[in-house]
Amino acid sequence: MQSDRSFWIFNGVISTLAIAFLGWLLVIREAGGVNADLRFMPGVNAALNATSATLLVLGFAAIRSGRRRIHQRLMVSAFVASAVFLLGYVSYHYVHGDTPYQGVGAIRTVYFTILISHVLLSIVMLPMILTTFYLASRERFAAHKRLARWTLPIWLYVSVTGVVIYVMLRG
Repeated sequence: MQSDRSFWIFNGVISTLAIAFLGWLLVIREAGGVNADLRFMPGVNAALNATSATLLVLGFAAIRSGRRRIHQRLMVSAFVASAVFLLGYVSYHYVHGDTPYQGVGAIRTVYFTILISHVLLSIVMLPMILTTFYLASRERFAAHKRLARWTLPIWLYVSVTGVVIYVMLRG
């Protein structure tokens, strides 16, 4: 179907641009040069991740109990919370750069294991979310459900580990 082709191109372009931009921001670009104090943003971002995780769990409960409209609203709200998180994350890292982890010993290994899994899964998360939403919008509910069985736990994991990473960096 032609409209599907357009979606796949859109999804691929948006996802590739997002990953490339984040790669540039986190690996290549050096922070600084912007006169702003966004040190409050990691806490806000952790709250947005926690909000997204909560909305995801509530959305899952809603669909399991047959409340489709509530499920839709909760999932869109989770997407909005994640999108606002991403804006805050980009803004913070653009101004301040990375926050080095200070832990030592075994906890350092735990931190980096969580961080690496968080980053790798966040890379696949955006195209999965967009595809899951697209399938629902086209009322292809069987395909939506099959993909959502993967999208939900990945999205939930990334949201929860975002909070865990914040606590480990700041705690």
